Amino acid sequence: MDWIRRHVTPVGDIEVVHERPWSTVSRVPVVGGAVFLKECEPVQAFEPVLTAALYERWPDRVPEVLGYDVERARLLMADAGGPIGARGNPPETWQAVLPLYAELQNGEADHVDEHLTNGVPDLRVPTLPARYEELLRHSLPLTADEIGRLRGFEPRFREWCEELAGSSIPASVQHDDLHMNNVYEKEGTLRVMDWGDASVAHPFFSLVITFRFLEERNGLAPMDPWFTRLRDVYLEPWGPGLASTFGLALRVGAFARAFATMRVRDRLPADALPSYDADFVVVLRRAIASTMT
Repeated sequence: MDWIRRHVTPVGDIEVVHERPWSTVSRVPVVGGAVFLKECEPVQAFEPVLTAALYERWPDRVPEVLGYDVERARLLMADAGGPIGARGNPPETWQAVLPLYAELQNGEADHVDEHLTNGVPDLRVPTLPARYEELLRHSLPLTADEIGRLRGFEPRFREWCEELAGSSIPASVQHDDLHMNNVYEKEGTLRVMDWGDASVAHPFFSLVITFRFLEERNGLAPMDPWFTRLRDVYLEPWGPGLASTFGLALRVGAFARAFATMRVRDRLPADALPSYDADFVVVLRRAIASTMT
């Protein structure tokens, strides 16, 4: 409470909004509304520093940081409004969000070393074949046939990574959980929230999650024109002629998402695994499905 009072003046009791194995978020009432305290567990301890750095450079599109504590991995943020998921995940809003997000990524390519030094996980493309090997050493919640398909695909995955690494797009920070409940809107300002799953990686990987939830939440078919529209507005800040690179990045990124999920899963208590694996299975199966595109 003393640390919070250095930044704001609470006017009531602090209430836990949600508690997860990787972080806890609390609501702190203040005059005129509330601010929010996020306390990160070691697996996401990099988030306060990353968020503060992004806010310093991109104050109009990430959480407004009121204070942060590196040693205790705490982050105090202003109220950002509500998630666009409350309005049904409108593709039109993504059409506005994605160019802003791409501009941020483009600029953050110059700060990759800083992010890595501050503990942001390294999922750059050249690291991924070793991550694939590591994934296969785990006990995965898949059928024997699915695991066999993963093992058989390993050489082809290496080829994909070699091809993608040869593209002109530099590594940057990528959110890795960019869905409708992590984009907030308040008085017309859109902010990308919750950077605890972020990594340094191929920037295009971010849209693996965005597109997944447009399929699952909105019921969009894979060939729906909205995917092409959103791809194009996202790619515009990067330059022309990148559609094929984007497609390859989504396929590789489906596996990168599995590797990132595995990293968190390895640090969870046993009693948290059943609920976590319900989504992990989906992530793994979407990665396997990408091998057939």
